[in-house]
Amino acid sequence: MIDGRAAPAQSEGDVNHSDRRAAWAGRHVGPASRALVERDAAAFLPQSLSSPCLSAIRRAEGIWIEDMDGRRFMDFHGNSAHHIGYAHPRLRAALHAQLDDLSFAPRRFACEPAAELAERLAGLSPTGPGSRVLFAPSGSDAIEMALKIARLATGRFKTLSFWDAFHGAGFGASSVGGEALFRSHGIGPLLPGAEHVAPFACQRCPYGFPSPGAAPDLDACRMACARMLRYALEKEGDIAAVVAEPVRAVPYLPPPGFWAAVRQACDETGALLIFDEIPTGLGKTGALFTHERVGAVPDMVVLGKALGGAMLPVAAVIARAGLEVGGDRAIGHYTHEKNPLLARAGLTTLDIIAEEGLAGRAADLGRHALQRLEEIAARHPGVAGVRGAGLLLGMEMEEPDRAEAVLYAALERGLSFKVTMGRVLTLSPPLIIARDDLDRALDILDGCLGTRTR
Repeated sequence: MIDGRAAPAQSEGDVNHSDRRAAWAGRHVGPASRALVERDAAAFLPQSLSSPCLSAIRRAEGIWIEDMDGRRFMDFHGNSAHHIGYAHPRLRAALHAQLDDLSFAPRRFACEPAAELAERLAGLSPTGPGSRVLFAPSGSDAIEMALKIARLATGRFKTLSFWDAFHGAGFGASSVGGEALFRSHGIGPLLPGAEHVAPFACQRCPYGFPSPGAAPDLDACRMACARMLRYALEKEGDIAAVVAEPVRAVPYLPPPGFWAAVRQACDETGALLIFDEIPTGLGKTGALFTHERVGAVPDMVVLGKALGGAMLPVAAVIARAGLEVGGDRAIGHYTHEKNPLLARAGLTTLDIIAEEGLAGRAADLGRHALQRLEEIAARHPGVAGVRGAGLLLGMEMEEPDRAEAVLYAALERGLSFKVTMGRVLTLSPPLIIARDDLDRALDILDGCLGTRTR
């Protein structure tokens, strides 16, 4: 309960106020960690998902985090920021060198690292030749910049997005998002014109065509999710942009042909297509850009989280040619939009992903992990299904209580992940993970599913 109200059960993260969480902390949070958690809770305003904290951390390196009492966890959560692992030595060295060279650039001055990062992202992006870039300190800010560009480009203000989606915590990002934790119970009113439809979620299809195993029966459903999105675009008639994750970070995968159908509907109704790849891009799903494999090219793609290498906050909007529409407006104008340190973090992270072959590694390891998850699921009752793209993996439980129980059993054994939408065990390890460590984590999960959990 929060202020006498039941907390929303479905969210992009696991709640921080359940009885099971309190019981786990009472047994497994040591004195040094507990002291810092209590100090933290006294200093920060309380909020769902993040404060008060679960435990306290003193070290993060590679795939590991360590609490104040020396307890270590393989981190398959990482807020989707740790694609290259924690404290990557190459990134640390690059940031030290950048500090010595140029530590800050006021907005009105260009700096070489920011220009180079913008050029690199524009050149890599499937949005094509002539793409342009803007930077921001957070993914939520970058989403809101994309909304401004869409308004200026189309002369419209409405958006169409999915219920259950998370696109950031700012008012604009919360408006296009679809989670009650960020938009309801006293937080609104939000942006006008932020329309929503039910999302694709084949395992538990909100359109009435549930598909065990998450493989859609297109003969039965005729892709009702895409048809509803087209219907809304046509009915409204003046949507500026569709905003969505190409692969939902739950994870939920789109039905085959979904995004091609949406792209066509956008083109025919004059709406832009904005892909939010903040949690899923930069190699996580087995390709540098998540949308490379979904059959549609967006007008804009938004990156964040992992772009800063799990050290610094930097996000980007990449817009296709023809969207240079804000020359007489301030679309972002953030103090740190061309910060050389943030840009160096992005450049070095891109170098590491490319030179260490991390996108391909995610694809290979993801296939292995998905096969193992399917074998594990077959041995345990109560598993509704497994799915994944690269190293974004999910195991959906029939019952939310079981999902939470497995989470805390896994934490007890040294594996951290999150529960998404109330019942999906979401596993998102760093792309640098060794296969032996990945198997070790999956063994832990197997053991937790097979043990009676409190």
